[in-house]
Amino acid sequence: MRSNLLVILSDEHQARAMGCAGHPFVKTPHLDALAARGTRFTDAYTPSPICVPARASFATGQYAHQNRLWDNAMPYHGQIPGWGHCLQKAGVPVESIGKLHYRKVGDPAGFDREHIPMHVAGGVGMVWGSIRAESERVSPQPRMLGEYIGPGSSKYTDYDRAVTGRAEEWLADHAEDDRPWCLYVGLVAPHFPLVVPQEFFDLYPPESLPAPKMNPKDGYVRHPWVELQNAQMDSDAAFTSDAERRDAVAAYYGLVSWMDHNVGRIMVALDAAGMADTTTVIYSSDHGDNLGARGLWGKSNLYQESVSVPLIMAGPDVPVDTCNTAVDLLDISATIPAHFGLEFECAGQPLMDIAAQAENRDRVIFSEYHAVGAVSAAYMLRKGRFKLNTYIGFAPELFDLVADPEEATNLASNPAYADVMTELTSELHKIVDPQATNAQAFADQAALIEYHGGKDAALKLGAPGATPPPTT
Repeated sequence: MRSNLLVILSDEHQARAMGCAGHPFVKTPHLDALAARGTRFTDAYTPSPICVPARASFATGQYAHQNRLWDNAMPYHGQIPGWGHCLQKAGVPVESIGKLHYRKVGDPAGFDREHIPMHVAGGVGMVWGSIRAESERVSPQPRMLGEYIGPGSSKYTDYDRAVTGRAEEWLADHAEDDRPWCLYVGLVAPHFPLVVPQEFFDLYPPESLPAPKMNPKDGYVRHPWVELQNAQMDSDAAFTSDAERRDAVAAYYGLVSWMDHNVGRIMVALDAAGMADTTTVIYSSDHGDNLGARGLWGKSNLYQESVSVPLIMAGPDVPVDTCNTAVDLLDISATIPAHFGLEFECAGQPLMDIAAQAENRDRVIFSEYHAVGAVSAAYMLRKGRFKLNTYIGFAPELFDLVADPEEATNLASNPAYADVMTELTSELHKIVDPQATNAQAFADQAALIEYHGGKDAALKLGAPGATPPPTT
């Protein structure tokens, strides 16, 4: 008999920020416990380091250049059949609770029922972010990270509390189900605004936290593409003081522990319903967060802090181990139908298959970015110990993640790595035509802006920062 499947996806959880991942002080006891009874994938990535495209890729099992859902104004609404539709067609009960970041309530997005879903603002999303040409874009107001940073409550913490409560109720109500089900739960923490309940903020005294690495104020020079992107919002410059920056780091880590607390509540409810031994659990996040590294906040670039995500799977027949083969969210897309014995055309592979095979350090992983602030397309290609960041119109970056896990030394122009550059560039072109895809993204975004009435109208569409949650 096949087990149930519970998929929990948080928002903006940096892969390193877990005790089980070796972080020196972040407290995630419930995720650590989940990892201790299952498999932690040590090298997982997002297909696009921003919410809506990442989630559209997750839904469809396709990269952004395949589904052409490029940015936060191009949400998924069922236009491409996804894993949810695959389950529905086979009669597998499939429901969601919480953040989806698809288009709007009522769309046939692959769920039998969506409980308190969060979708893009106004059903259109961040259209102002589709204006990417450096000469035309404007900075959003108020500041992206939120007006207040520190201990307290926000609409997001209230929403996560409601999502967790609804998940507890759902599990209790389905304790006697005789058919295996799939439940997706979407939590928003640790996504900004950087406000967290006092007890979780207090876990991380700001004065005790290390300063973010590679601060431009200390002489670090950002890549020119990144510098131009950051200029649109420059969250670091919006802080009122160094003390507020430290509070931001404390609040982020506090939100990680707050999210972990809610995952723990869901795990307790699963056990109380008598389904802990008959349910496979997958935990991941849509992308990471820079958290001040390189003077950057939020996500939206190709460095590990932004593009790498946590990924844990536990349940019946899941080995207790770590898997060092590189994976991504599209592998979860493939895993969900495969869990129920279903075929689903997808760019990923089932995680169980990957974990059961010999470790493959050369598995190629790809990510791309065509969204807010990007003056051109950016592509990441990971193979083995090396990672290539390609920027249309700009010099590339090459990092040896074994010798240089902090990505401090760009090897792209080093003659000793010319063969590596050739190999990874060739692998990139097997997946995508970089120039043609860059042109397609800009053309699709131009058409979207024209559809909404031109630049002036587009600048008024979409939340300036965090998407408003629904009324719960």
